[in-house]
Amino acid sequence: MSESKKSLMPLTGVPAGTDVKLAMIDAGRELKQRLANMSIMPGCILHVLTNDRFGPFVVAIRGSRVILGRGMAQKIMVEG
Repeated sequence: MSESKKSLMPLTGVPAGTDVKLAMIDAGRELKQRLANMSIMPGCILHVLTNDRFGPFVVAIRGSRVILGRGMAQKIMVEG
């Protein structure tokens, strides 16, 4: 297994205030397209604004704030 594969984690595991690079989206075509429509695609940099255990997941990307459901954020794999 390559080193980059080992360092991947779901977006839900990233604390607030952290910048991460989106490595892959572990989901079907519809969710990938929905995220792409929000400019969330592999290679982009996400800044985690809010990661409360029970609340919504909020990230900043290219000057915009995006609210993601926790299930959706769980499928977004990032590298720190």
